[in-house]
Amino acid sequence: MKTLLKIIGAIIALIIIYAVIAMLAFSKDYHYEKSIVINAPKDKVWQHTNSLKAYNTWDPFSKEIKNFSVTYSGAGDQIGDSYHWTGDDSEGEQSITEITPNEKLGTQLHFIKPFEGMAKSNIVLTPEGSGTKVTWMIDNELNTMMKIMKPMMDSNMDKMFGQGLGDLKKLAEK
Repeated sequence: MKTLLKIIGAIIALIIIYAVIAMLAFSKDYHYEKSIVINAPKDKVWQHTNSLKAYNTWDPFSKEIKNFSVTYSGAGDQIGDSYHWTGDDSEGEQSITEITPNEKLGTQLHFIKPFEGMAKSNIVLTPEGSGTKVTWMIDNELNTMMKIMKPMMDSNMDKMFGQGLGDLKKLAEK
């Protein structure tokens, strides 16, 4: 019994030490990006990234939300256009903040549920040989709990961005 208590105490101590180190070592500023090269010209790739409606055809995050529904405001391809999503235990809004045709779509995300937060996202297209390099980025500020979870966030973002960019590649290369 004493050995079990010592093991549990050691695990709790390690968790506390990790949490303190994470709060001190990890910046509150979070940036994640992932790129893929698509074998298609920029104008063809742009057709799948130029609006919120086009984005939602390959967005992996919306596919993870059960009972996902979207309400669009505007055509979805102009600065200020937005959409509001709801689902089981998830709600938020995304709006277009910047558009450079055939080059960049910038958006602002407002997460309402399960946690309140803001983030900025950019999708940038650049020529790469005979194809197009697509770089998808997200920036936000981490609260204390999110700083502790940063390694798990990086792993999840890598998975989700990889899935989304892979789906975009399939669409654009058809």
